[in-house]
Amino acid sequence: MARVREVLTRPLVVAVLVVAVGGAGFGLYWFQPWKLWQDTTVDEALPGVVTSEPSAGAPPAGSSGQPSPAPGPRTLASGELISHEHETTGTAKLVRLPDGSHVLRLEDLATSSGPDLRVWLTDAPVKRGLAGWRVFDDGEYVSLGALKGNKGSQNYVLPPDVDPAGYSSVSIWCDRFDVSFGAAELARA
Repeated sequence: MARVREVLTRPLVVAVLVVAVGGAGFGLYWFQPWKLWQDTTVDEALPGVVTSEPSAGAPPAGSSGQPSPAPGPRTLASGELISHEHETTGTAKLVRLPDGSHVLRLEDLATSSGPDLRVWLTDAPVKRGLAGWRVFDDGEYVSLGALKGNKGSQNYVLPPDVDPAGYSSVSIWCDRFDVSFGAAELARA
């Protein structure tokens, strides 16, 4: 026992142990492997959707007697999410709300949780396989914020100065490792 204590108190051994413990702590912080087993489900309603019927005594919507178009959100573009670094499924929709603002809606999203995940609206083409993992930061992109949950349906408001016509894809982007978890090409409606 005295021999073990003598070895463990040598300066080189102490330094190696300190570096090993520090490296393990940094690795756990950087990679956050426990997130692979954690799910966060977010189910948000699409803003601007009228959920109640007009009352029976309400006057007609149009003054000319013609039915007016239903006020509500309009899908401008949509696409199915494909997997990149992690298996990812769901639908991405670019939606114009009745007030003229825009949201990106992720519906039925299922992906892995990870460190520093963001939702990006980009002008990059969506490529399958390894070729598509790192292309989204090569051109124009707008970060719409942190991914709210790795499962469910959620909305991301586009800043008012962003013209959605200039963007053709969406990526679930891991900012820490500069890699796409999954992406969708937005086909115009």
